[in-house]
Amino acid sequence: MLYLFLAFVLVPILEIALFIQVGGVIGLWPTLAIVVLTAFAGTWLVRSQGQQEMNRLRKSLSDLNDPTEPLAHGAMVLLAGVLLLTPGFFTDAIGLLLLMPPVRVAVFRWLRARMVVTRFEMGPNPKARQNAPDNGNGRAEVIDGDYEVVNPKREPDSPPSGWVKGPERH
Repeated sequence: MLYLFLAFVLVPILEIALFIQVGGVIGLWPTLAIVVLTAFAGTWLVRSQGQQEMNRLRKSLSDLNDPTEPLAHGAMVLLAGVLLLTPGFFTDAIGLLLLMPPVRVAVFRWLRARMVVTRFEMGPNPKARQNAPDNGNGRAEVIDGDYEVVNPKREPDSPPSGWVKGPERH
């Protein structure tokens, strides 16, 4: 919590100091032009990098691989976009760094070394698989079968077939 508070206090102070320093060296209009250009360039870079990461995530999910790394890269690209759209030189520098794949890989490795994943599941109903019978190799036994849907041709007013109890009339 303290880190978040410091970030919200120190980053704006740092950005204001950089604006004053850069503006004093190159002037007001070139400084503003740089801020606007980095926002446009950042938007373009985030779109292209974000699309690549979405493709990696789709491939990972379709191949049933662990999607942790593509998700982390996508989150970092999203954070880079937010930082590049935020006016300032410090946030632009951090945003541009996060758009570089080697930097994202280093950040991901740093984060992975500090986190412990206790469980990961995919699919529509992972709880049902927990109780599935084990066939000895750590996997649930799969039973393959075929079926055919049979729609009986019955009249709407015909009595029940006898296999099930019909509707009760009161």
